[in-house]
Amino acid sequence: MRTAEWTTSVTVLDRVTAVLEAFGEDDEGLGVSELARRANLPKSTVSRVAAELVAQQYLDRVGDRFHIGMRLFELGRTVERPRMLRQRALPVMAHLRALTGASVLLGILDGADVVVLAVTRAQPAAVAVPRVGARLPAHATALGKALLAFAPPGAADDVVSERELAEIRRNGVATDRGERPVTGFCLAGAVIDAGRAACASIGVVGQADQLDTAPIAAAVRASAMTLSRRGGGARVS
Repeated sequence: MRTAEWTTSVTVLDRVTAVLEAFGEDDEGLGVSELARRANLPKSTVSRVAAELVAQQYLDRVGDRFHIGMRLFELGRTVERPRMLRQRALPVMAHLRALTGASVLLGILDGADVVVLAVTRAQPAAVAVPRVGARLPAHATALGKALLAFAPPGAADDVVSERELAEIRRNGVATDRGERPVTGFCLAGAVIDAGRAACASIGVVGQADQLDTAPIAAAVRASAMTLSRRGGGARVS
């Protein structure tokens, strides 16, 4: 949460970032007041920044509401590795959702966080599901633990025990039960690249009584292995 003190010392880039990050995946346009509340910036500042972003096509304006602009989507498509990973993963994710009836997430490790690259939501979703682009603490989520189990030595020091990481490597599935910010029960498996490193993780999120079964864990393992064989974690030069 950005504090009042933060608003007195921010740079122009901070303000632009705050406005862009105020948008959520399911938002159908935001007005200046809501943007200002989410960004914790004065309405006059947000109005000026938003107008400049519209001029550069980073935002679109329809009436009194702002939407993410096409230029951001164009820039996002130039990030080759996540784009290729998403393309390869989406059919596998759809199949896993059909098998389990649960929402499916795809994530990659970025420092101490796992970033959600893609989501296929169950209809209806049994529990709240993170949006695309959400950053989750790797040590507290199955998606992150699956990645940390195959991270370089020392990457998970003091956040996940070696015993737990060894069990994840042995079983092929990481779990968490209601650890924030992901509620409900989650199982995830690592996507392994040609260098035997985990470049992504795929997992399901649902209620504990829906997912706490051996067949669900087997389906997650199989999906992670399928994506690994298809080069889902391949590095793009």
